[in-house]
This record gives sequence, structure tokens and C-alpha cells, in this order.
Amino acid sequence: MAYSSAVQETPLATDAAPSATEAPLSPLSAKQCRSGIAAWLGWCFDGLDMHLYTLVAAPFVAELLRATSTTDPRVGRHAAIVQAAFLVGWALGGGFFGRIGDRVGRSRALSLTILTYALFTGLSFFAQAWWHLAIFRFLSALGIGGEWAVGAALLSETWPKRWRAWIAAVLQSAVNVGILMAVLANLIMARQPPRYLFLVGVLPALLVLWIRKAVPEPDEWHAAKAAARDQTPRIRDLFRDDIRRITILVMAVCATSLTAHWAFMFWHLQHLRNLPDVLGWTAQAKNALASKALYMVMVSSIVGNFAAAAVARVFGFRRVIAWFCLGYFCAMTATYIVPRDHATLFWWFAACGFFQGLFALFTMYLPPLFPTLLRTTVAGFSYNIGRILAAFGTIFFGLFSHVGDYRLTLLYAAFLFLPAAVIATFLPEIPTETQTRSPMPVD
Repeated sequence: MAYSSAVQETPLATDAAPSATEAPLSPLSAKQCRSGIAAWLGWCFDGLDMHLYTLVAAPFVAELLRATSTTDPRVGRHAAIVQAAFLVGWALGGGFFGRIGDRVGRSRALSLTILTYALFTGLSFFAQAWWHLAIFRFLSALGIGGEWAVGAALLSETWPKRWRAWIAAVLQSAVNVGILMAVLANLIMARQPPRYLFLVGVLPALLVLWIRKAVPEPDEWHAAKAAARDQTPRIRDLFRDDIRRITILVMAVCATSLTAHWAFMFWHLQHLRNLPDVLGWTAQAKNALASKALYMVMVSSIVGNFAAAAVARVFGFRRVIAWFCLGYFCAMTATYIVPRDHATLFWWFAACGFFQGLFALFTMYLPPLFPTLLRTTVAGFSYNIGRILAAFGTIFFGLFSHVGDYRLTLLYAAFLFLPAAVIATFLPEIPTETQTRSPMPVD
């Protein structure tokens, strides 16, 4: 199959909402269950490893800089650089492992991504300078970025279409559960130096042994690979013909929304630690407060994942992506429009977390927009290219801070959700219940 015929696999989706008459969800085979468990656990441990740093960023970077306080301007600046290195690695890893996933298979690539982020997260324990930590976070992020792309494609090719919206919610909730695991580990190890928390990140490596034995490559990938022979699509094919418009729109939505989202996910904990009513607390008390705040955000996010899936089943992915972008903007603006103490902020975090359900929709929405042998490539490239801008955005918005006060940083970042909402309205729609022209398997 030449690439010209592969392009025809792409669904030229209509704007029609899903059918109001829903058939019962079909049962899952053992193979589909194993694929689902593998993708869910991989993304769960992604969440664990990606947020170990945000929980201890200020005290660990202060330790590495030998600063006497987390309010030292150098701490915020260097912590942001480390986070930016992580986001750049995430973007590059998404593109790299996405390409690997299209070439060697979903299961093999999934194993490689997990080994990568587990190894280098654990090695962060040995950092002796802030730039050591930046390198280790960059390398661990290569695997984290690749895992999402591979896992999303794996499920989109093995699970029934009628499950698509719920798959999105369940898979995205895995990262929330992983973050809650990081919060729990942080609470348990609160009395230990910050660097010890990174040793928890080695645990996902054990998952690889099971994946390689129990999770086969999808039949759809095998069929597409056999048909393509030596004419496998290349990255530049994302910018040809009808695919070019979809690629550009997806990149724009991801770039704007992820920059705002990661500004919130990184800076809201740093802002919380440095509030006037918290600044005098002990390091252990601050650590507990940050853990509880992230717990609130993640529990709310899980609720938002399933709410977004339920609404998308009625109105379609495109509209709900736009609505949740607007909702996230409103939530962040309301949270940071005026100064608030830590007790008040804690409850506003629930609103911000709820609208993070936006990112659950990307999981099942993006891969079916593209031909089979470009799915993990485009999921890694288009989705994670947004993290390049998010990396610069983390540093840029941090410039608006004033001696540890990151309220304006968070307020200004929220406005990026507005162009994201507008751009989302130009995306094609992928019905969640009925789809007459689909590259997905017929159930």
C-alpha cells in the first residue's frame, strides 16, 4: 500500500453529533483487556514519575543551590528551567517514540518508554547540582512523552469504537491515579530528604516484563505494516494534502492549551508554598499542604474526565474540547483574579482540576484522525510539540512573579485557553457512537 492509499484511511469526519440511540457496549476480549491494562498502567506510572518533581521542586532545587530559603529568586528561576527541560524532553520523546511505535509496534515501544522514564527518574536521586537534575528530568521525559502516544494508539486500534469516550476518561484517569500515588509517596517520605522521593520512580520498570509477555501487537498495525511494505509514511507526510490542515490545527490547540495547563500544574504549588500565611511553616507542613492541594486537583480531574466523556458522547469531541478550554480559563481566572489565602485557594483548585478533563478527550480523539502508520507519530509529534512552547511558557510566565508570588503568572497563563477554544471549533469531529468512514476495526 503506497502512502497515497494510506491517506484515504483518514476519516473525513462530519460535524454530526453521535447517534442518540446507543447500543449496549460490546464485551471485551482477553486481548483487549490486556492492552487496556498495559496502557492504563503505563500512563499511571507516567503520572507518578512526572509529578514527583513538582512536589519537591522548591526544596530540592534550594538544596542543590545551597540556598537558605525557597523564596530565594534563584530557586524559582532554576526550578523553572528544570521543568522546562522536562517539557522539552517530553515533546521530543513523544515524537521519537511515536515514530518508533509506528515502525516496530505499539507493545515494543511501550516497553521502551517505560524503561526510559523509570531509569532516569531513579537516577535523579544522584543529582548533585541543579543542572544534573535538569539532565535527568529531560531524559526521563523522553519516555513519558512517548508512552502517551503509544498507549493512545494501542487502545484506539484494539478497543471497540463504542467504548471510545469512556476509554478516554479511564486512560486519562490513570495519570491522575499516578499523581495521587506520587502524593502518597511524598506524604510517607515527608521526613526524608527530597531526593529520596525519586527512588519511587524506578518501580514502573517491573511492568515491562509483563507487557512483553502478555500484550501482542494490534492486528490493525500488523495489517497496515504488511500492506505498506517499504512505503511506510514519513513525518513530512503529516503536512501533505488533507492531513496538513488537521496536523496544524491539532498542533495549535495542543500548544496553547498545554502551555496554560503546565503553567498551572507547576506554578500553583510553588505559589501555595510561598503565600504569606504559609511562608513561616515548617518544611514538613508545607510539603503536606502541597500534597493535599495536588490531591484535590487530581480527584477533581478524575471527575472531570468522566464528565467530559459523558458530554462528548452527546455533543461530540470537538465542541466539548472547546467548552472545556473555556471552562479551564474561567476556573483559573476566578482562582487568581484576587489574592487568596491557602484555605480559600484549596477549594478553588477543585474547579481547575475538573476542567482538566479536557485532556482526557485528546487520548481517543487524536489517533483516529490519521492513517494507521502515522498514528503514534502524529500523537507524539502534534500533541507533544505543544510541550516545547509549554517549556518556554513555564519560564516566561515565571517572569511575572514577584519574590515568590506567582499569582500573576497563573492569571496571565489562563488567557491561552481562549485561543485554544477558538481553534478547537475548526477541528473535524469524530462521532463517538456511529462512524461510517473509519480506520478503526469494525465491531
